[in-house]
Amino acid sequence: MDQPNAETPTTPPRRWMYGAGFRQFLDSGPDHILGELVRYAGADIELNQTNAWQEQIQILKTLELPAHLVDTAKLYFEYTIPRLGRRVDVILIAGHVLFVIEFKVGERHFTGSALDQVWDYALDLKHFHEASHGLSIAPLLVATEAPLQYIEVQGTLHDDGLVRPVRASGKDLTAVAQKCLSFFEASDIDAQVWERGRYLPTPSIIEAARALYAGHSVDSISRSDAGAQNLAVTSRAVDQIIEQARTQGRKAICFVTGVPGAGKTLVGLNVATRHMDKDEATYSVFLSGNGPLVAVLREALARDSVERAKAAGETLLKGKARQEVSAFIQNVHHFRDDCLKDSTAPPEHVVLFDEAQRAWTLEQTAAFMARKKGLPNFDKSEPAFLISCLDRHEDWAVVICLVGGGQEINTGEAGIREWLEAVLTRFTAWDVHLPPQLNESEYGSRDVLEQVLARPDTHPNPALHLATSMRSFRAESLSKFVREVLDLEIEAARATFSELQSRYPIRITRDLPRAKQWLRDQARGTERYGIVVSSQAQRLKPHAIDVRVKTDPVRWFLDGKEDVRSSYYLEDVSTEFQVQGLELDWACVVWDGDLRHVGDAWSHHEFKGTRWNRINKQERRAYLKNAYRVLLTRARQGMVIVIPEGSEDDPTRTAGYYDGTYDYLQQLGIPKI
Repeated sequence: MDQPNAETPTTPPRRWMYGAGFRQFLDSGPDHILGELVRYAGADIELNQTNAWQEQIQILKTLELPAHLVDTAKLYFEYTIPRLGRRVDVILIAGHVLFVIEFKVGERHFTGSALDQVWDYALDLKHFHEASHGLSIAPLLVATEAPLQYIEVQGTLHDDGLVRPVRASGKDLTAVAQKCLSFFEASDIDAQVWERGRYLPTPSIIEAARALYAGHSVDSISRSDAGAQNLAVTSRAVDQIIEQARTQGRKAICFVTGVPGAGKTLVGLNVATRHMDKDEATYSVFLSGNGPLVAVLREALARDSVERAKAAGETLLKGKARQEVSAFIQNVHHFRDDCLKDSTAPPEHVVLFDEAQRAWTLEQTAAFMARKKGLPNFDKSEPAFLISCLDRHEDWAVVICLVGGGQEINTGEAGIREWLEAVLTRFTAWDVHLPPQLNESEYGSRDVLEQVLARPDTHPNPALHLATSMRSFRAESLSKFVREVLDLEIEAARATFSELQSRYPIRITRDLPRAKQWLRDQARGTERYGIVVSSQAQRLKPHAIDVRVKTDPVRWFLDGKEDVRSSYYLEDVSTEFQVQGLELDWACVVWDGDLRHVGDAWSHHEFKGTRWNRINKQERRAYLKNAYRVLLTRARQGMVIVIPEGSEDDPTRTAGYYDGTYDYLQQLGIPKI
């Protein structure tokens, strides 16, 4: 029996409850193995769990490996997958194959969800466990009461050493092992090297929120490789600013920037989850004006809380779970309204504003206050008012702005400028902490930033910028490529695409059904896929896409393959407003005639009544361009872009509205399907 390893910078933590050489496992009594599992689990173990372990031990003891592998094979019970917050029943390393085994004790059938579950475990190891990247991996689903199965091992079009889940009864293990060992050709796996392999996960924002809310640290669910600006480094920088403000009785505003998908929201959630206690001096709240993001994260956390309670033998009503979560993640407009009603300081000393660049300008805020709140002559922009709410504290306060460049997609969104101007004109005693990257053009605030940098209480800090996109763990340069595409930097885009295409597949087509099939073929396990379009894409109705039909983002992002409202069904679509801040594994971007490549420039349009009208206002052109930036950076693993053929019988969909865009993307080297 392996002894627990101390977690040091050079020794990865032990991730299994019981691990032993296969020979040792065969020679050990079932009661001894069960005792080790129970001892390591520590807490009270449900009777059905111990019964399941007993059944698994009994079945595995009937496994007959080739004689030359018995002494080198090794198995691990209850192997932790931190990103998913789950444990694999058994990992078996035998020769040149790593088996990921999920048991369904007492089951006779193989459900789709169970097959996806074991495939997800195998995919997680393949993608994020450093020592498993190049290994031959066979996911195996064992329904213990199923009849003997016809054993079939099938590869996938990805050709990455991971086969489709293999179905097996409790009496099929030996046959499965033989088939898989024969199917793969590779060098034998060194179990000790595999055990020491680093786990470098890149969770989706939903997975990350679940893990953090359940008490995991950001270190355990995020990458720690030197190639990426570690999320933990930025989180620690924010913690230091909070602690400094508290101990010195200062008020401070802190800006965290990053490329799309770099983990800005994750940093905010990490800080907020560690300061959820209302009795703490550093009690904080996570605020977002992104309604779909708030709704999706709240529901995801509530569902997960109910499931975790159920697994622990407890009962938690979803209504209560939702109530608890709502105090942790709030809509910024509700916070604003509370501060309008109550002029005293809010209970929180630390407030984190997600997507702070989307806060309203003075004009937009004043118009809203007059129209909706009966407050004429309101004289503060939304950033200025929100800072003023925290300024009510007499001792200290911290405002943390999580900022994405080039992400403003709606009328009246101020970008970062209004926050900086509020500090210059209204809150001159506040300290300012910001990264040097705030000077980049996409943040659109260079002139006012120079004035802020000239203040004695402004502190540049490079640790406040997340330089690497974590959304696409396959291609960190995706956001760079998308920027070059939209900025019409043809040669740069070609070079970037040639570098990323082997790891991040991008395809173009003019055939929507073909694109849908491509998505289905690419996705494995529960990898989520869906169709995204611009909110201005008004002439896709002939393709059964109507952006005026309201999509429920909670159902779209969280529900399973059996639900027609989910993204998996490829019927309901989401626009930039539903998907900003969230992500898919695989995306289909359907490109309409609202943004057209004409000659050597973009032509911006909106559809009104019966025709397309040119957009002339620079601000609204920027919103449309940013909408496509959001759409083109939603996929973690790959995307297909559909540019319809158009129709000469329909003057609103002539070929000329689409052909230029298709030709431009082809010119960049993007292959067609």
